[in-house]
Amino acid sequence: MSLKDIKAGDSFKAAEEVDKYRTIYYAGASGDFNPIHIDPEFGKMVGLGGVILHGLCTLGFVAKAITDWCGDPGSLKRLKCRFAKPVHIGDTVSTEAMVSTVENGLAMLDIKVTNQLGEEVLTMTSASVSLE
Repeated sequence: MSLKDIKAGDSFKAAEEVDKYRTIYYAGASGDFNPIHIDPEFGKMVGLGGVILHGLCTLGFVAKAITDWCGDPGSLKRLKCRFAKPVHIGDTVSTEAMVSTVENGLAMLDIKVTNQLGEEVLTMTSASVSLE
């Protein structure tokens, strides 16, 4: 697919499974070693049921889905969301996106991000992709 072929109504889906090491990898890459992300006992103690994935890692899954779809990481110009629900080890994060409009060289995406139970883990998620 060429960026120039993108039109309103186009859609795509992607999914990522959160493996047991993902929070440790992301902690090392980001420098965020908050115990809710790396210590299962601490996560249980504070009522999270164990460790939770870094919110920005979840958003990173969305960014990857978009750039895999459009084929050019430099085309992603804006990405925003509200972090709504914790993501746990073993969860599958699914991204479903639809191009809502194409104007002024930008495709605007409306995005739904859910776990394997269909619960939205990110809300108010949207992005823009440059078509030039």
